[in-house]
Amino acid sequence: MVRAFQPQKPDSEDNPGAKPYQDPHAHCLALLELLTVLPEEFQSSRLAQARRAQLREALAGEWAVVCGMLRQLLQSQDSSVQVKEKVLRCLSSWVGLNVSLGETQELVQDCFTALSDPELFDTSVETIVTAISQPDCQRFINVLLSLMPLVLGLYDQLKTASQDGNMETTHGICRIAVALGETHSRVLLEQLDHWQEYLALVNMILFCTGIPGHYPVNETTSSLTLTFWYTLQDDILSFEEDKQAVYLQVYKPVYFQLVDVLLLKSQYPTQEEYTSWSSDDKEQFRIYRVDISDTLMYVYEMLGAELLSNLYDRLGRLLMDPQESAAWQDTEALLFGFQSIAETIDVNYSDVIPGLIGLIPRINISNVMLADTVMYTIGSLAEWLADHPVMLGGILPMVLRGLVKPELSVSSISTLKRICRECRQDLAPYAQDILTVSQDVLVKEIHESSQCMWLMQALGFLLSALPAEEVLGRLHSLITPHIQQLDSLALQEPNPANKQSIIYILGMLSSLFTTLDVNRHPDGLEEEDASPSQTIQNPIVVVLQQVLPLIQNIVSKWLHDLEVVEAVCGVFDKSVRTLLHDFGPMVAQLSEMLGQIYRTYPQAPALDLTRQMVHIFAGEGQYISDIRSLVEVLTSTTLSVFQQGPREHPDIAESFMYLHAQILKRSPDLHLSAELDVKALFYSGILSIKFPETPTVKAACLFFTEFLSRCKDMPSLCDVLQRDGKLLTETVLQGVGGGSSRSLVEHFSEILLSLNRQCPALLSQWLAETLQTPGFPSAHVTAEQKYSFSQQILREQTNKRR
Repeated sequence: MVRAFQPQKPDSEDNPGAKPYQDPHAHCLALLELLTVLPEEFQSSRLAQARRAQLREALAGEWAVVCGMLRQLLQSQDSSVQVKEKVLRCLSSWVGLNVSLGETQELVQDCFTALSDPELFDTSVETIVTAISQPDCQRFINVLLSLMPLVLGLYDQLKTASQDGNMETTHGICRIAVALGETHSRVLLEQLDHWQEYLALVNMILFCTGIPGHYPVNETTSSLTLTFWYTLQDDILSFEEDKQAVYLQVYKPVYFQLVDVLLLKSQYPTQEEYTSWSSDDKEQFRIYRVDISDTLMYVYEMLGAELLSNLYDRLGRLLMDPQESAAWQDTEALLFGFQSIAETIDVNYSDVIPGLIGLIPRINISNVMLADTVMYTIGSLAEWLADHPVMLGGILPMVLRGLVKPELSVSSISTLKRICRECRQDLAPYAQDILTVSQDVLVKEIHESSQCMWLMQALGFLLSALPAEEVLGRLHSLITPHIQQLDSLALQEPNPANKQSIIYILGMLSSLFTTLDVNRHPDGLEEEDASPSQTIQNPIVVVLQQVLPLIQNIVSKWLHDLEVVEAVCGVFDKSVRTLLHDFGPMVAQLSEMLGQIYRTYPQAPALDLTRQMVHIFAGEGQYISDIRSLVEVLTSTTLSVFQQGPREHPDIAESFMYLHAQILKRSPDLHLSAELDVKALFYSGILSIKFPETPTVKAACLFFTEFLSRCKDMPSLCDVLQRDGKLLTETVLQGVGGGSSRSLVEHFSEILLSLNRQCPALLSQWLAETLQTPGFPSAHVTAEQKYSFSQQILREQTNKRR
């Protein structure tokens, strides 16, 4: 190839009639393009394993020829920038063939020279990073060590570029330093004779982490370095203890410097500057702070309690020393550091947390960002507060003051929720204050609806732990204003504004009932005396019985609106999940209401709620007749939907399948009812498997798996299977053969496995009969392949994966 692309001299003896002398530059570019594409084509072509290895060897064997030519072109004064750029790209391409660093060493060193040409800078960076990021490089330690001075030699250029605000250059040099330092950190750490050089490289990367300016507006380099610090720490901590101690002596001070740098980088700009940022920049900065937070949490593993003491001392100086005139950003960054660690690490043993809790009320909160971080820091200490409840009195007033400010909506409510969840056993003295402020902000509609749902969950936790005789009174005073509003909305004619208000109030009740569990006991205490819950009726049940007529009234007006019906069912669904068997007194009324709703206008939420009730009450004799009547109504109504054509209602088909799968699992006797047409149920399952919607098909597969597992004990099901099992087999094969999405094959295998367990002889017959049809289930499959497929299926009775 190289010979063929030499430009021909005109009219020589070898080449009579050749055109006048052609452009050598164009020839050179064409050759380089071909040489670059060859390895790329090799990578992307589909080849057998053995053939691929052969070809790779053959191509790699040509590297010596290619390498010599590339070096010549890169060093030549006559080569244009275009040619040199092609040379660099060509090298990158060949490195992908696993051409080793030992064989590319000189060329890679030449690339460092090319960095000094601004036009070649970006491509040189790409090529160097590709070459030194290959894991295989670690075999060539001497080459890596020879590259170290070249990388360190870029430090001055890096500093100059940083001072001049040249983002492209700092970014490029940082990428090279990180590629060498991160990919090979363990190997380079082990070269004890060169420890100073590696330490210099680590400090160079630390400089990149701390590059001046705010990310992402003034710089985009610092984020490239964060994973390096994880890798280095992991490698240091993986050495045996005596070796580790030596490394920690060298690198611990670097990591303390890193903490300072990260806290500085996480600082907000001035309020004016931050306001001028685009929403995209603000979001990127938020994500960047999350990454810094994760890094700080990780660094804690190396620095331990010393890190918390360090942060605490600095915060103490900022807040207590009259000489310190700190900007709010400094305080915020230190709290952010605390919160990053306390969020995931158990700080219960730390001796600085009591001091921190004492310092927090002294913070002069002049700014929303600082206020948010104060809230989140308190939230991260909720578990600590649960173990030290005496400290709650100093902290809760701050949270409640935040609660009345719309701008602190997310942080104050999430913090209150964490405190109510973790510390609920100790909140009785503060319950009145929390409820008063919360009721006030709810009535004044200070927060958005999603935050109000969270607030209601917080109050559910709070009420759960109050003395049983107090709960109902407090619950009434909390929800009465909302129930009154719901009452007046129920009297009005339906319109879009009313609808949103109704859904909102029902959502608040659902959220409250999700966490209001008076039977939940403090961790570690067993239920010694079950009598109180029997003597005092559950407060949720009392409230539901009182509002049931109102809810029935709303349903009757909004019956055709799926969102409202969903919200109504949501209230009961959350209540059933929380109360479990205590929900019993509501079963009869709710069953009747659901039957009426569904008979008039079938919708999926009613089926889902019934499934929940079957799950909990199927084994309890006193409720089974109500549930049986409800299941009969739902089933007959749904079967008539299937007769009219269910394609418009994949959600109903899905929920119906899940409901009957649950019945077969928990209370199969319900299928013995004369009112239930098992054959029609089976056919509705067949129709559901043919739906294009994946969730519906999954639900139908689960139904059949449960159905088949019950056939041995229930003759009525067995009869249906013997009569229509062939149809089921055919439908499943059609799905496997391309009729359904590939992702569903696992669910179909479940049915085939169940069929083979329950009735292997019949399955063998059904497979033979259905697969003998030419072109079924796919024209792409031969008769031999079908036979082999059948044999493999019939051989397997235990392993679904196989």
